[in-house]
Amino acid sequence: MSESTARGAGTPAPLGPRRDGGPGRLKSIPVFYRQVVAELRKVIWPDRQQLITYTTVVLVFVTVMVAIVALLDLGFSQAVVAVFGGDTDAATPTP
Repeated sequence: MSESTARGAGTPAPLGPRRDGGPGRLKSIPVFYRQVVAELRKVIWPDRQQLITYTTVVLVFVTVMVAIVALLDLGFSQAVVAVFGGDTDAATPTP
């Protein structure tokens, strides 16, 4: 029986050093964060004007998409009412 099936699928690995000689899980955390910081230093961040342009493009695109979805929703709902009948007063209870 292999080690993974003996330990169980949902059981986390032990926190100590690995059997293959690599660092344990706790010792790997600082290395991971150093690598993340090193990668973030490589990123070319947009300047203020680019950020304003990108934000404007995204907001305009989202607004257009919301309008398209709203119009389609209105059109489909009216088509459903036209096909299946739309007596909305029958659905509301009378006191």
